[in-house]
Amino acid sequence: MGAAFFYHLTREPMEATLPVLLGKAQQAGWRILLRGRDESRLRWLDERLWQGAEDSFLAHGMAGGPHDALQPILLADETLSSEGAACLMTIEGATVSPEEVHRLERTCILFDGNDPDAVQTARDQWKALTAAGCAAQYWSQEEGPWRKKAESNGT
Repeated sequence: MGAAFFYHLTREPMEATLPVLLGKAQQAGWRILLRGRDESRLRWLDERLWQGAEDSFLAHGMAGGPHDALQPILLADETLSSEGAACLMTIEGATVSPEEVHRLERTCILFDGNDPDAVQTARDQWKALTAAGCAAQYWSQEEGPWRKKAESNGT
């Protein structure tokens, strides 16, 4: 049974934090689905990931190609199932179901702490997922390095 990890971004933008989390998930041996709501934003992230430092290259692809099942990191919109992934990362309020959290090794929900709507969406997701019995952790960087601020075992 997996858990949902909420990352409240306040000091660094999502495009700086995301490669670090993706790298850690790859080190764990997980296939990752990166789910977003806006295809143009996903394409922008696709370009950013290709332009990363050589020593931190993250092989990935956009969903809809002939080799989706082979991609270690697949960027997709909300219509693509997380089947075949071990880790789901969501950005900008993309949906995640309790069933996915339970089935996957890890679910990471990144949200912009400077956007009140994003914060409210994350709060709503926390409430819905923990009410459905999902374990969850809330991580914040407001006071400097990442710190775990809250945890729920889902019961």
